[in-house]
Amino acid sequence: MRSRPRRHSMKPLMNRARRKPRRMPLVLRFAKGSVHGDIMIAVILHAIFAALIVYIDDFTPYTPHLPGSITSSLSIVVGLLLVFRNQSSYARFWSGQENLTTICTNIRNLTRTFLTCSYATNKPEPSEAERAETETAVYALLAVVYAVKNTLQWEWEHSVGAPDLEDSGSGSLKPELRALLGPQMSETHEFEGLGLPIQLTMSIEAYIKRSHDRGWFHSPQASQLSVQLNTMVAAFGTMETIRLTPIPVAYLIHTRQVLALYGGVLPFAFVESLQWWTVVIVSLITFTLYGIEAIAYQLEEPFGWDKADIKMDDVVEDLRIEVGVLLKEWQAGAPMFGRQEN
Repeated sequence: MRSRPRRHSMKPLMNRARRKPRRMPLVLRFAKGSVHGDIMIAVILHAIFAALIVYIDDFTPYTPHLPGSITSSLSIVVGLLLVFRNQSSYARFWSGQENLTTICTNIRNLTRTFLTCSYATNKPEPSEAERAETETAVYALLAVVYAVKNTLQWEWEHSVGAPDLEDSGSGSLKPELRALLGPQMSETHEFEGLGLPIQLTMSIEAYIKRSHDRGWFHSPQASQLSVQLNTMVAAFGTMETIRLTPIPVAYLIHTRQVLALYGGVLPFAFVESLQWWTVVIVSLITFTLYGIEAIAYQLEEPFGWDKADIKMDDVVEDLRIEVGVLLKEWQAGAPMFGRQEN
């Protein structure tokens, strides 16, 4: 009998690719990962209102009927609102993921170049201090993505949200980020208004300049490295824009009011032909429409901790593993870096 293949504890993109087998079909899931809890109150209220309209129609002399053409007109408006709402929210989510990938890609590229080109041909081997400087630059690259994550999530050691403004230096940083910062980064300036990702890119740019002066990078190469660093800063700026620019509250209010109006008109259009089935049909329609709007609400803020948000912790952890392996191999003089023994 053929034995089962042994499972390894480590693989590329291990955290992002982790998938648990689904024990239940998605159509039967009503709690974990769904938006049902967010919309249940609204659906119940519309069902109660629909039942009240049916009761009035059956047991009172009043006939609360409206022509079906009214709901047809409103449905066009509701459809347009929800389409725009979901498209704009998903665009924010996708842009956040795309720019995070841009930062990670440039960190990979810069790490590869720093470790492979940190010496000059026909010149003395780098000293221990210069090799330590290269390691510090690579750690600073890795610290950038940690700092981006912490900045966008307002995730500091003391609290999530507004930190203690009396604290200064690196004492407010998460331990995993503080461990990556070298002695020259022992003091940070977030509470003076300078973002840590920008401060880190300054030290990386300084390393590129010093390496160019030593002859490790030729001028076009150093220029290209600076371009990649600029691309990282631009991607971070786009992510900041998403984080700091919410959907206008006037649009959110109007969307909710239109949904409530549409759900309130439906019983008047259905009660004459459907009677008590009106309650069921109205519940299904409002469940669908409020659910679409709730999904858009989750996607518009992609840098949080909900299940629908970008898995920033997993992305950062996978990148940390990759860079850690590269540094270990570089320190051991692995052939992948192309160094020739003299």
